[in-house]
Amino acid sequence: MSARAELRHLLALIAGTFTCVALAGSAYADEPDAAAAAHARQLAVAVCGTCHGVQGNSQQPKFPRLAGQGASYLGAQLRNFRAQTRGDPDAISYMWGMASALNDETIDALAQYYTHQSAGRVPVRDAALVASGRSIYEKGLPDKGVPPCAGCHGSDAHGVADFPRLAGQHSQYILKQLASFQSNMRNVAAMHGVAVNLRTPEMEAVAAYLQGLP
Repeated sequence: MSARAELRHLLALIAGTFTCVALAGSAYADEPDAAAAAHARQLAVAVCGTCHGVQGNSQQPKFPRLAGQGASYLGAQLRNFRAQTRGDPDAISYMWGMASALNDETIDALAQYYTHQSAGRVPVRDAALVASGRSIYEKGLPDKGVPPCAGCHGSDAHGVADFPRLAGQHSQYILKQLASFQSNMRNVAAMHGVAVNLRTPEMEAVAAYLQGLP
């Protein structure tokens, strides 16, 4: 199946499940939250799971792990995809179309589904690389004006408020996003200011450290 045909198929699944949740809402008017949660689980398994894994622990480094991610951050990103304001290549290729059919209730329910899933990790065997990444994450690079990542993402990299969880994320995905921030393809001023001063080996070290965190 071509990528375009697969996208059409997944969008059809989304449209079909909207009908199901609407019927469920009319039959159980006192339990709209339960219907939205059931709809989100169905989407997560039948649609999102294709790339991100059924419980959000993607096995494909190209696609981010969503399990354990903060609900506020996930909701914001899905709204950005729907509004077509997040412009990195995979957002345009995959998520703009996928999110276009999602309403706010479904977005919030999906975010809650993933935030309650148990996050996985992939241990990294290069101890020297991990040690270098840990130092940058915890202390930054003061001589280059790079602040500690822990200041926003937490000492455990589990995320703080609207800042995303990075622990256990695929290193390949983190590197791709840092490159997008560096080039302003993802237009986030704070992250551009950080990434623009990082060299590739430094980004690789941080990404390796984060991938191995629980």
